[in-house]
Amino acid sequence: MNTDELTEQILATWDRHQEILLFLLEQIPDEGLGVRPTGSRGRDVARQLAHLYRVRLGWLHHHETGERPKLPRVDKGPPPAREDLQSGLAESGMAVREWLERALRGEAAPRLFGKRAVRWMGYLIAHESHHRGQILLALKQNGMRMPEKVSVQGMWGRWIFGR
Repeated sequence: MNTDELTEQILATWDRHQEILLFLLEQIPDEGLGVRPTGSRGRDVARQLAHLYRVRLGWLHHHETGERPKLPRVDKGPPPAREDLQSGLAESGMAVREWLERALRGEAAPRLFGKRAVRWMGYLIAHESHHRGQILLALKQNGMRMPEKVSVQGMWGRWIFGR
């Protein structure tokens, strides 16, 4: 396998992760955006999703500048609207992809993660998958269990059977 093929596989992996996250957001009922896991005082579903694009933007800023970003907090005030979540996740997902592409060409490098872009991508996917699990649990505990077409085929089948 040549370098171009490996780069394409890495970017396709990020694309698939992004596709799954946006698919989940589409499937969440409007009332589900405000629920939390039972007994939790943490973030509701909408704020967990906003947390994901905030973290993405924060890391990108840090990789470029070495500084901690000053991003608005999402745990205060009204929860983000679905449209804001969709645009925030879509735009930050594209920004991550573009940065990864630059890093894989040797034009950028993460400031941490052993200066390895794929390791950073693995961290992002693991972090965001953790929150997807929290989101699905919160929905289930609040009587909004996702159908198998979403929770199994949509979250896992897309990794296994997709193009």
